[in-house]
Amino acid sequence: MALHKVATTKDFPPGSAREIRVAGRSIAVFSVEGTIHAIDNECTHDGGPLSEGVVSDACVICPWHGAEFDLRTGKALTPPAVEDVRSYRVVVSGDDISLEID
Repeated sequence: MALHKVATTKDFPPGSAREIRVAGRSIAVFSVEGTIHAIDNECTHDGGPLSEGVVSDACVICPWHGAEFDLRTGKALTPPAVEDVRSYRVVVSGDDISLEID
């Protein structure tokens, strides 16, 4: 596993989300109530961009068809998605945000 610096904490004020491209992957990074979460950006149902979804209670709702995923684990919580997305360990060191990617 390798750590990849992807941003700084200043890039992610509370409530923000955006896509980060790193190690050939599209990853959705979210700042929720002081915690940074990272999951694959592509919904497992139809490829919707999760970084553009609505966040509520540490979950994101896909903007295309409404599938909901847990930001902490990547678990698919509601149909139409039945497969989980990958979640990534986030390391915050000082102002640096890094993701652990295998």
